[in-house]
Amino acid sequence: MRILLLNGPNLDTLGTREPSVYGSRSFEDYVAELRVVFSTHELAYFQSNVEGELINALRAAEAGSDGVVMNAAGYSHTSVALRDAVALMSVPVVEVHISNVHAREPFRHQLLTAAACVGCISGFGLEGYRLAVEYLLRRGA
Repeated sequence: MRILLLNGPNLDTLGTREPSVYGSRSFEDYVAELRVVFSTHELAYFQSNVEGELINALRAAEAGSDGVVMNAAGYSHTSVALRDAVALMSVPVVEVHISNVHAREPFRHQLLTAAACVGCISGFGLEGYRLAVEYLLRRGA
C-alpha cells in the first residue's frame, strides 16, 4: 500500500519548535523510522506552509495513494478549502495532531478538517502518525 503523510504549516520546524509541546525529534527522522517499521509499504511524505499546495497534494494523492495521514496544523482550525478538499477524497484521510488540541487554547478545539476525515488522533505525539498508518493498513485503506 502507498500512504501519504501530509504535514501543514510550521511542522517543518519539528525538533526545534516548542520541544515541550512537540518533542525534540525532527519529522524527517521519524519518517525514516516509520519506513523501517512499515518496510513492505510505501510512505510518501510532503510538507508545506502553503494551503493551496496541501490541497494540490491531496488531489495528487487521490490518484496515487491508498490513504492519507494528514496533520494540517493551524489550517485544521481555519481552512474551509482544505476541509472541502478532504471531503472530496475517495481515499481515506486520518487527521493527526501531535499535541492534545483539546487541552490547549480554546481556538484549537474546533477542527474543521477532522469532520471530513475517517478519524482523528490527537495527543500521542509523533506516535499518532504510526497509529494512523496502522489503522489505514488494517482497514485496507
